[in-house]
Amino acid sequence: MGFAVMTMTQAAANRVKEIVANSDADAKGVRVGIKKGGCAGMEYTVDLVTEPNSKDDLIEWDGAKVWIEPSAVLYLLGTEMGFETTKLRSGFIFTNPNQTSACGCGESVELKPADLAKLAAERTGAGAAESA
Repeated sequence: MGFAVMTMTQAAANRVKEIVANSDADAKGVRVGIKKGGCAGMEYTVDLVTEPNSKDDLIEWDGAKVWIEPSAVLYLLGTEMGFETTKLRSGFIFTNPNQTSACGCGESVELKPADLAKLAAERTGAGAAESA
């Protein structure tokens, strides 16, 4: 089985499907990326996808499609995309093991690239444990 860059919760999948259903007929899903900005240095981006980029990674859950920009992959490895509604806001949330800090308002984050050697060792260890 391949390694998924990101996972998503059922709430996130439901919201992605809602966005697609309420958009024009060409919408296929959303694209997640990272851009420089905010007081902590980086911000997550979520944009509607009408034409998928063949270089993007694709994750699917329960009919929801999320593409991941190639430039964001190392920063998003192991991330879970969720969706929450509170009294003050609703939106996608990202539980990211590569996040080192966030600004006080929660709009921007500081991210480090994923440690590929550590991830490979964890997968090898998990694979060895599963076959034992």
